[in-house]
Amino acid sequence: MIRINKTPLDLLNDIYSLAYWMTGSEKASDELVNNTYLNADISTQETDLLKIFRRCYVDRYGQDTELGMNENGNGTATSVFAKLRERAADVKLSVLLSEISGLKHKQISEIMDRPVDTIRLWLFWGRKFLVKDSLLKASA
Repeated sequence: MIRINKTPLDLLNDIYSLAYWMTGSEKASDELVNNTYLNADISTQETDLLKIFRRCYVDRYGQDTELGMNENGNGTATSVFAKLRERAADVKLSVLLSEISGLKHKQISEIMDRPVDTIRLWLFWGRKFLVKDSLLKASA
């Protein structure tokens, strides 16, 4: 199967949809999309553009790389809670990249900078959570 390479302009609607689903705000989505496109050019490939989007999201919302560790190496309850929130955002973004953008596990793995098995696990649990959440909202 031949995969058609999309330009950054072709991906604008997908990027905006991802931004809106991630932030839940039109203003924050606009800001995130603008920051993403400021860091890209017309020749940026799809995977690279999504990496830029993720980096802009992480920069804006402060995702740490170490689990619950501050500069002294001491974990705190606040930092562990923040890390759990950030992991939930990564899981959500993985599901959105799969469902909205139609990316394969390997592509998502490259964008998220995580092993493919981690992405598979995130997709499994993320989809389960979204189904359960939508059922709860429908019954309310």
